[in-house]
Amino acid sequence: MKIPVKIKLTRGMEAPTYATDGSAAVDLRAALDEGTTVTIAPGERALIPTGIAIAPESSDVVAILAPRSGLACKKGIRLSNGIGVIDADYRGEIGVSLHNTGHEDFVVARGDRIAQMMFMPVYAAAFAVCDELDETARGAGGFGSTGTK
Repeated sequence: MKIPVKIKLTRGMEAPTYATDGSAAVDLRAALDEGTTVTIAPGERALIPTGIAIAPESSDVVAILAPRSGLACKKGIRLSNGIGVIDADYRGEIGVSLHNTGHEDFVVARGDRIAQMMFMPVYAAAFAVCDELDETARGAGGFGSTGTK
């Protein structure tokens, strides 16, 4: 399923593309000035511009930013907030907040693939206040209550 998404390009960037027909997300690239780099020391964070802003055709969709698996596994680079949520009505440039959990400096240069973005449906909750919730086998057990095996 495809949803039309308008995209505004700035900073000389190109529109992201899907790497393969089966790709669930597009890679977002760093839109730094040519010749400029950003060094993220271990434990530090940096907000990296992407040079794109989006406008999904429907408000029933959200753009989710996720870390790139290779950067996370090999370099310890993740998103500062775990995932990024780009609401359907946000029209500003998308920025990616990277956090270096690794042991070495991480250098970002123009065009580097720094995160990925996928689109997902949004279901708005219709809250119904009540005094009691229905019982389940799990009940209120959480944080490991079902074990590890």
